[in-house]
Amino acid sequence: MGESNFVNIAALICEPARAKILWKLLDGRAYTATELAHAVSVSPTSLSNHLNKLLKGGVLKVVPQGRHRYYSFANAEVAYAVESLANLMQYNTCEVQKKRDLNEGVTYCRSCYDHLAGFVGVSITNAMVKRGYLMPRDKDFLVSTKGWEWLASIRIFEGDLLKSRRPLARQCLDWSERRPHIAGHLGAVLLEKGLENHWFKRVQFSRELVLTSKGRQNLYKLLDLDFV
Repeated sequence: MGESNFVNIAALICEPARAKILWKLLDGRAYTATELAHAVSVSPTSLSNHLNKLLKGGVLKVVPQGRHRYYSFANAEVAYAVESLANLMQYNTCEVQKKRDLNEGVTYCRSCYDHLAGFVGVSITNAMVKRGYLMPRDKDFLVSTKGWEWLASIRIFEGDLLKSRRPLARQCLDWSERRPHIAGHLGAVLLEKGLENHWFKRVQFSRELVLTSKGRQNLYKLLDLDFV
């Protein structure tokens, strides 16, 4: 039974057009069928068939709003699975270094579903671990007492996060860095705060995030990170 279910879900998500749909949705946004059809270059009829299969398989969900229907991942676990598959890609490390040197591109700073990824995301995670704010445990991170104190300084409070049923802080293996960044509820709130405080800004129609001068200043002040 387990083997059969695995084969079915693998076939569902790895068909080329459906894989493109899932890659598009990794930016954490919800899209209409028209927007997705344009993004993956298939006809509306073909796109509709693919979406129906993904909905039936529990990979996507749809939310009606006015005249439109918006599609997104059914849950965070789907996003983690898609991001994990990306780690199987053969990636050119020289190209990654070039992007870092340019301080731009999805390998430098991007959203991974609803949290921060890329070189910047991994650097922030490493700095928090080095300072003892986070402690790796199996597939998760534990937040230390001084970690909660530091988070409170940027107005992220323990009581607010622990009310959620969502996992607090997960290790999500970054496909471009091959090291973990912070996912889970904490990862989502960190990105949300970064966008609210204008440390990062989104690039239209892309998962890429721009690290602003304000973000560089605050990350240097808070974590001694020097993003030149």
